[in-house]
Amino acid sequence: MLSKQVEFAVRGLKSDFVFTFQDLNFPSDSSASVIRKLNRMVEAGAITRLSKGRYYKPRQSAFGTLKPSQEEIVKDLLWKDGKVTGYLTGYSIFNQLGLTTQISNIIEIGTNVRRNRMRRGNYEIRFILQSNPIKQADVPLFQLLDAIRGIKDIPDTSLADSYQRLKAIMREMEEKAIRRIVILALNYPPMVRALTGAMLDEVRDTTLSQPLYDSLNPVTFYKIGFNAESSTLKKWRIL
Repeated sequence: MLSKQVEFAVRGLKSDFVFTFQDLNFPSDSSASVIRKLNRMVEAGAITRLSKGRYYKPRQSAFGTLKPSQEEIVKDLLWKDGKVTGYLTGYSIFNQLGLTTQISNIIEIGTNVRRNRMRRGNYEIRFILQSNPIKQADVPLFQLLDAIRGIKDIPDTSLADSYQRLKAIMREMEEKAIRRIVILALNYPPMVRALTGAMLDEVRDTTLSQPLYDSLNPVTFYKIGFNAESSTLKKWRIL
């Protein structure tokens, strides 16, 4: 009887939805029996085990079996009790921002607390410390600032192309978002503040970047690897 109930409960879940025993709403004293049934379903190919205690129904396409999205895979690390506690950043966001076409098996998460690396299925999960309080409305701005911080690590592109792409994104942003990103950038390392300020100077009124300029040590230079001569980069002491 329980076996059929588990099958019915799983059948009601969406494909690619990563679930645990708790998502099936069975009494806690039946956990061992339910998990045994889930493991038999894995062996039969009805569901796939992502990692210990985590499963999903594979979705078939013309290109074969599809995996859940990275956000679905780590959703429990991004939300707690309905509140955002982390956000996707790094390689997957480089791709979404049009900075690279490469896809990585490394998932990076911005978080306010230090956490050790972990594995989930074929993915390595890394945590990047975010000094600003994490709010849902700020996540796209964090992702952009994180891309600026990692500009030298973006694969399959050049430093100059990444700079131009990030600058183009800022050019399309509303002024309210620009003012907010300046505030958030003040809690990022000096190199990020300098690069953000230089990009803003080239696409916006230079008064918007003034708080970033004022926050920097006036004798420090930031060696990033730019070869082109630029009065803006010189102003921000970016090499």
